[in-house]
Amino acid sequence: MVSLYHSEQATPCPDLFNLAAYVLNAGDETPAKTALEIIDTDGSVETWTFRALTQAIRGTATGLLSLGLKPQDRVLMRLGNTIDFPITFLAAISVGLIPVPSPAQWTQKEVDHAVSLILPGAILLDHKLAGPSQYDGQIIAQATLATLRDMAPCDYDRGDPNRLAYIVFTSGTSGQPRAVMHAHRAIWARRMMMKDWYHLKPSDRLLHAGALNWTFTLGTGLLDPWSKGATALVLKNPNRIDGLPAILRTRNVTLMAAVPGVYRKVLQFDQNLQLPNLRHCLSAGEKLPPMIAENWRKATNTFIYEAYGMSECSTFISNAPQLSLKQGALGRPQRGRKLAILPLDLGGDPVAYGAIGIIGVHRSDAGLMLGYFGAAQATQACFRGDWFLTGDLAIMEKDGTITYRGRADDMMNAGGFRVAPLEVETVMQTCPGVVNIAVTSIEIKPNSFVIAGFYMAEAELDGTTLDRFAKHHLAAYKCPKTYIRCNALPMAANGKIQRRALALNWNNLNG
Repeated sequence: MVSLYHSEQATPCPDLFNLAAYVLNAGDETPAKTALEIIDTDGSVETWTFRALTQAIRGTATGLLSLGLKPQDRVLMRLGNTIDFPITFLAAISVGLIPVPSPAQWTQKEVDHAVSLILPGAILLDHKLAGPSQYDGQIIAQATLATLRDMAPCDYDRGDPNRLAYIVFTSGTSGQPRAVMHAHRAIWARRMMMKDWYHLKPSDRLLHAGALNWTFTLGTGLLDPWSKGATALVLKNPNRIDGLPAILRTRNVTLMAAVPGVYRKVLQFDQNLQLPNLRHCLSAGEKLPPMIAENWRKATNTFIYEAYGMSECSTFISNAPQLSLKQGALGRPQRGRKLAILPLDLGGDPVAYGAIGIIGVHRSDAGLMLGYFGAAQATQACFRGDWFLTGDLAIMEKDGTITYRGRADDMMNAGGFRVAPLEVETVMQTCPGVVNIAVTSIEIKPNSFVIAGFYMAEAELDGTTLDRFAKHHLAAYKCPKTYIRCNALPMAANGKIQRRALALNWNNLNG
């Protein structure tokens, strides 16, 4: 038996389809209901009803066309954590423009790279963020966007669900950020997440702790609740989460979504969280450490259900309330998905159950990208036959349960053995005194590498104690040979630990 999962056929997307129209359709049934709450650190709340939100989106869409933009024009979004971000994203899609969100943290050099690649017809610019050094096209100031909201509502541009809807950039943690093209059908594929991850209901109030201009927040925090007619809640200042426990209580939050690091920080504020309205929580962006999940369960009496995905295919493996997974397991493929665990090197046939391999997504998945913009060869290189190679390692069991083993390009070589950093980190995070830890290979002398553990702790930990703990729980070849205490671990904007940066910084200091 081989590691292949395909439990049922996914329901096909309608022939005439528009992503924005689909997202806003449920809200048309309850126009006076609250669609969005943006909560400030002082407790004040900016509230949007579905009626107001839909008017702002469709009016802005008309306004963008009135400024001379044409369907299929690409629109680079340089907007911060404001309501303008989701409004203009959906407005552009409503009339066939192609929005291209970008991280607020980008430097001018990164903006210049994106501009040269996608050749936008316009740039929507918050002048507090980096803009291009040189651009001959139209720059639309953020202040202008608010003036478009009251224009006549647009008609939706409906068409082939396989046509391009939007472009997002990868985080760049595995190299140069790539522009990922997604079709209108991508939102339809997220229906599989509703039943096999969220258990989202129209009555839910879902809070996402990330910034509005992040794709995890955009999808899980906004588009998905709105497509169900549920209420979305976000933080005006996502860098200030010290007030989050009080917000969860006073705003009657029923579902919460965040990266693992947010849950860790909230637990540092309060170990006894009384949240009677909270049904469960969601986590993605980085592997959820078992200790955080267990401590959260003890503090809140609720579970965190994690999911695995990527810019190229959102989330497609998940844990959910109806599953009973063993500790350490990631989840199962969502019903309607077709997944396989493929050999590390060559071959299109899945590996046997229980063998490690690369997670592959079948090219028929409605949530899979159309490809990388302007990079046909890079797109082709990501496929092996009909399988898109995620670059992530995992093991599949006979019932479809998947255990994540980390990035293929993060694998370490220890005396000829391949070691996954995540396996070592999961163990060492349970060592008394360790707040967080990341492991990677460092070059101690030319062509000589050892596994090093970079850890966070309140005080320096005795190396002998760390060694003894590692050897008690891990095979000898998996144990770190040296430990370095850090004030913080380098994190990407998406919450993922940048292990390469740790090794590079160490080499620069000790080379």
